[in-house]
Amino acid sequence: MLHVMRSEHARIQRAHGLTPNRVAEERSTLARREYDNVLAARRLNRAAGTLAASVLADSAVEHYRGSFKNKAMLTPIVVAGLTLAISLHGTADKRPVAHNARDTSYLLAAGTGLLGTSFHIYNVTKKVGGFSWQNLFYGAPLGAPMAILLSGLLGFCSERLRANGPRRRPRVLSLPAGKTVATVAALGLLGTSGEAGLLHFRGAFHNPLMAIPVTLPPIGAGLLGATAAGSGKSAYRATRWWMRLLVVMGFAGVGLHAYGISRNMGGWRNWTQNILNGPPLPAPPSFAGLALAGLAALELMKESSDG
Repeated sequence: MLHVMRSEHARIQRAHGLTPNRVAEERSTLARREYDNVLAARRLNRAAGTLAASVLADSAVEHYRGSFKNKAMLTPIVVAGLTLAISLHGTADKRPVAHNARDTSYLLAAGTGLLGTSFHIYNVTKKVGGFSWQNLFYGAPLGAPMAILLSGLLGFCSERLRANGPRRRPRVLSLPAGKTVATVAALGLLGTSGEAGLLHFRGAFHNPLMAIPVTLPPIGAGLLGATAAGSGKSAYRATRWWMRLLVVMGFAGVGLHAYGISRNMGGWRNWTQNILNGPPLPAPPSFAGLALAGLAALELMKESSDG
């Protein structure tokens, strides 16, 4: 975005009544805004990559359990792997410009999520009984493909931030960037919590800790919504700490699921069977990815209010 910076600099220099010191201050402000946009974009790349890694591992295990009966079951593995790779590239990229290959890949991920959701709905409805509890419990998980959709949306938002240049208020498709990302993250937390609730209900919530992913994330979604609505600094601080708590919860969930696998017959000695039949190890980090996106949204909203 060098041409944007230069045009802005030229406009400043043509302005009447500005001293050289004032011009230097304006240039410094533009550079800071551009740096903040890129930093926020890299945070979203990291969030998108965390979601993609969760999808990659989870879909590989679940579709392997299904013996890849349909060759289309390879699609989310390939797409999630690509999304993870480009997210790592974006996280390391400090340039203030959107990357065409990343843009295309993120849109592909979002499209794959939509298509995968329709496939999973079809998988459930074609079974005897259609939309019954039995089929929802043991058929293709309806919410699982939405994780790669969310990864693609967050990555797409990250590229829009890079394309903003040194604007005073970052935008995503003409919408306020912070509030837009907060909305995506909040809806993602609600949907992921609903998916976890369905599977934990299947397990009869036999462990009280199974209530955590169906209680903490909805509260976080509500806090994000309240902050986006402008509830003040106290709401911002509470939401920031809650998002951090959800990041910890997401990664700690892997340990709890590992413990659940160890309690199956044969424990980890029989890992080839128990990983397939036990609690899904790669699923909980999806909460961490959405919480990281929530943290990025909070910083965007704070910078906009300060600007």
